[in-house]
Amino acid sequence: MRVAICDEDRRCCAWMSTLVRREEPDCEVTCFYSVGSFLEARRHYDILLLDIQMEEMKGMEAARALRTKGEDTVLVFVTARKEYTAEAFEVSAFHYLLKPLSMEKFCSVFEGACREARRLEDLRGGQLFFRTRARNFTLLKSDILYVESEKRKVKIHTLRENVTVYVTMKRMEEQLGDGFYRCHRGYLVNLACVAGYGMGMIRLKNDESVYLAREKYSDFARVYAGYLKGEGTALV
Repeated sequence: MRVAICDEDRRCCAWMSTLVRREEPDCEVTCFYSVGSFLEARRHYDILLLDIQMEEMKGMEAARALRTKGEDTVLVFVTARKEYTAEAFEVSAFHYLLKPLSMEKFCSVFEGACREARRLEDLRGGQLFFRTRARNFTLLKSDILYVESEKRKVKIHTLRENVTVYVTMKRMEEQLGDGFYRCHRGYLVNLACVAGYGMGMIRLKNDESVYLAREKYSDFARVYAGYLKGEGTALV
């Protein structure tokens, strides 16, 4: 998950960044100290924590720019000004937090924003968005054969190509959700691509094989049988 914080108050940015990382350790957090620098980044963020009243440009302008581009970023205004609540409604803000912030209130709102971001991700038709040094791209979940852990990165195997991205296996497991099974600490497999399995391995429809941990065998057999019967739920 990508989270952007846009606020001229650097101390407030640092405080919010610390809480965001505590709540979502695997997320990517970027701080911007002006609306201009945020807009120039031209990146998609799942959640934006945005101050309204800034010297260079009002945060509301950034919010309108996002909505004009069709971005479904979960928008949380963090401000000391009360008078913009009506305008916040116009740009479909998720919440309007007033400074000074309490840790409890901030964490509660951020937790809700994370749930909303994941709901919107599911509504995007099962697409996952990735950014590497070379390019930005999306993948359909249905195109993924399996995911392989490579330390701080993962290699995503599809029928057309293999792509390496900086994300944890835990986060990939969360993003992929039902229909994928963590068959080994280093592998996450798409149940729709399974052709067969035995002790120690799962054979895929493209004739590749991935490891099946011995202690996972019985559970995988149960989950896969349920999937074939049409339940389609991977309980991992």
